Amino acid sequence: MNYAEALQHKKESIDKADESLLKLYHIIIAPSNTEESYKYIQDFTENPKAFDDESCKKYSTNDEFEVVSFKKEK
Repeated sequence: MNYAEALQHKKESIDKADESLLKLYHIIIAPSNTEESYKYIQDFTENPKAFDDESCKKYSTNDEFEVVSFKKEK
């Protein structure tokens, strides 16, 4: 999906998510390309506060994105 579609999907996912889920998991927009997504998530986990939704655009070469969730590190 393109960035606008991914952003809408993320907003819907957050709206439907339970509060405890939001405390335990990151819900982010990432490149759909596996290698690009891996690099983005690696960088994101090092300093989540340095990233916003649009940060994923810098990592994508084909402007295709997906919404992913993964457990927050302690």
